[in-house]
Amino acid sequence: MIPSTYPTAEEMARLTARMLWEIEAVNFMGDEPFKLASGQLSPVYIDCRKLISYPRIRSTLMDFLTITVMRNAGFEAFDNIAGGETAGIPFAALVAERMGLPMTYVRKKPKGYGKNARIEGAMTEGQRVLLVEDLTTDGGSKLSFVDAIRDTGATCAHTAVIFYYGIFPETIKTLGDHSVSLHHLCTWWEVLAEAPEKHKGVLGEVESFLKDPHAWRAARA
Repeated sequence: MIPSTYPTAEEMARLTARMLWEIEAVNFMGDEPFKLASGQLSPVYIDCRKLISYPRIRSTLMDFLTITVMRNAGFEAFDNIAGGETAGIPFAALVAERMGLPMTYVRKKPKGYGKNARIEGAMTEGQRVLLVEDLTTDGGSKLSFVDAIRDTGATCAHTAVIFYYGIFPETIKTLGDHSVSLHHLCTWWEVLAEAPEKHKGVLGEVESFLKDPHAWRAARA
């Protein structure tokens, strides 16, 4: 179960950013930019999967994510916690454990044999489901998971992530048009604010991307 007191949202964002730097989850491009899950190019990439290998940080961030969702959505707002394949699965399990709720996971596509299911675990009609993922860029990849959850007769009006890029203005609208609210711990702006001194030299390129990602990509097309 989760402790009863937590820092403010601003302090949790700052601490989350520090932890991402500490485990070297912040990556800068070499000769070629990174391709994000959205298919877009970026000079920087956050690897939240590394968090599962650091128990103290993992536990702290899962406490932060759980209380963020409960503060924002309600303390009795969910009946089931679903992780998106694959990065969201461990985080969903950890959040479900803290909230004392069943955990399920959603496949990116039907597995192609057996029951050909996209939902693994027990999800039933009418359940209120929280979708947990590691991060989101423009929000588009979440919609397929949400639709798969809703196809069971359950509802899904909330998704929670550790990291939200926070630079694509269409993200909140994309999710909102699908009746989904986003909850997150930190964005690129907090990560940059906590950058160690040794990385200051590369932040100019990063800031140029973050302030106008579409122009950054167009200049490199």
